[in-house]
Amino acid sequence: MKNFGVSKQKHEALWREMERLGIREEDLEETFTRSSGPGGQNVNKLATCVHLRHRPSGIAVKVMRERSQALNRFLARRSLAEKIATQVHGEDSAERKKAQKIIKQKKRRKRKTAKKLAEDDGNVQ
Repeated sequence: MKNFGVSKQKHEALWREMERLGIREEDLEETFTRSSGPGGQNVNKLATCVHLRHRPSGIAVKVMRERSQALNRFLARRSLAEKIATQVHGEDSAERKKAQKIIKQKKRRKRKTAKKLAEDDGNVQ
């Protein structure tokens, strides 16, 4: 696997995850375009946006979070692996787990507020 300018631990973790999901570099179609948004002259002159498509599943991702193309390539692979794990293998992604946790917290707060308001209404009458 290529070097993306990230720590060895992150690089190896991504490689293991791709291997576990059966994602091979030969199955990936990678294209580059110019990014948009903040980044100044760098994003206006260089093709830092990464489009990555997994041919067997047809899943595609587009990443332009960082100014560095190498880092965007790493992030695209990580995002693609997460999407494949979610769609093909039915695993919950870290983002989905985080969203579910926030939803539970909001429901709990709503119930607590409703209970408090009901108690206050009982005391006022």
